[in-house]
Amino acid sequence: MPYSGFTDADRRLFRRLSTPAKIQDFLNAIPINREPEGDTCLSPLRVLRERRAHCIEGAMLAAAIFRYHGERPLIVDLEAAAWDDDHVIAVFRRHGCWGAISKTNHFSLRYREPVYRTVRELVMSYFHEYTPLDSDKKSLRSYSDPVDLSRFDARGWMTDARDVWYVPEYLVEAKHFPILGRGQIASLRRADPIEVRAAEIVEWPAAED
Repeated sequence: MPYSGFTDADRRLFRRLSTPAKIQDFLNAIPINREPEGDTCLSPLRVLRERRAHCIEGAMLAAAIFRYHGERPLIVDLEAAAWDDDHVIAVFRRHGCWGAISKTNHFSLRYREPVYRTVRELVMSYFHEYTPLDSDKKSLRSYSDPVDLSRFDARGWMTDARDVWYVPEYLVEAKHFPILGRGQIASLRRADPIEVRAAEIVEWPAAED
């Protein structure tokens, strides 16, 4: 059973998190994982125990909660240019449209309401604000199809005590769909100075972790 490693209290928590909005609120309340001892890829169970998460860790926990409620545990990889970081979201459908749960410490790349008709349409909602913290250049370049995390059940992705690096490794190798051509990339307008300043706003300042 995929939830055999979780406690009764964990299951009660999952039961309470019965809507995408509740899942997002719960993830927002978890401190950002600054990886003080080196890179991590924590399983959902470890996120609950250690009370920290970065984007893929939050996405996997959200996917595990969706699964508890009978939905497929789906994540999508947003691939950036080589000089920026990728981002991972958990995706879900309501009334035939796609939405997303997202764990981030910044104002952009956050929750998306389920109003997008396709995954590509959902992904494009992130394009304008997808810039590195130290740059004004837009960097989103491609995205993956939704990946069903149940493919990793045999490896125990939900409760693994070790880092689940096999998940991001799979995402890197998965087929991605480009969203821009070279000409479009060359003509992109840079972010406004006020947008660059807005990127400095964080949900979890270092002093409050």
